[in-house]
Amino acid sequence: MTTRTAVAPLTAQDAETLLSAARDAAEAAGVTVSVTVLDAGGHLLAFRRDDRAVLISGETSTRKAYTALQLDAPTADLVALVKPDGPFHSLTTALDRPLLFIAGGVPVHRDGVLVGAVGVGGGAPEQDHSFAVAATAALA
Repeated sequence: MTTRTAVAPLTAQDAETLLSAARDAAEAAGVTVSVTVLDAGGHLLAFRRDDRAVLISGETSTRKAYTALQLDAPTADLVALVKPDGPFHSLTTALDRPLLFIAGGVPVHRDGVLVGAVGVGGGAPEQDHSFAVAATAALA
C-alpha cells in the first residue's frame, strides 16, 4: 500500500513571494510587467500590473499562467508544439478558456506536486520566462 502525504496548497503569502520575486527580476532588467499567480484549480490568487506595463500584459500573464498550469509545463517548452506542423496545433482553439503558447508561464510545484502557476507578461518572451523562473526559485 502506498502512503500519500498531503501537500500544502499555495497560500496568499506564497503568492506574494512569487509576485515580488517576478517583479524584482523585471525591475532589475528595466522591464515593466504584469504577474499572475493561480492556484492548482486555476483560481486567481494574486495579480499585479506595473503602472507603465502595456495593458495587454495583464491578459497575457494570466493566459500564460493558465496554460502552464493546465499542461504542467513551462510555456516556453510548448511553443513548437502548436506550430502548424506540431502535435498540438489545434489545442489553441480546442478549449473554451484560451491558452497562450508564449514563453512566460511556469508551473509551481511543491514536493513534486503541481500546486499552481505563475505567468509574466510585458517583456520579450525570453525575459518573461526568466522572471517567472526567478519567482519559482524564490519560493523553493
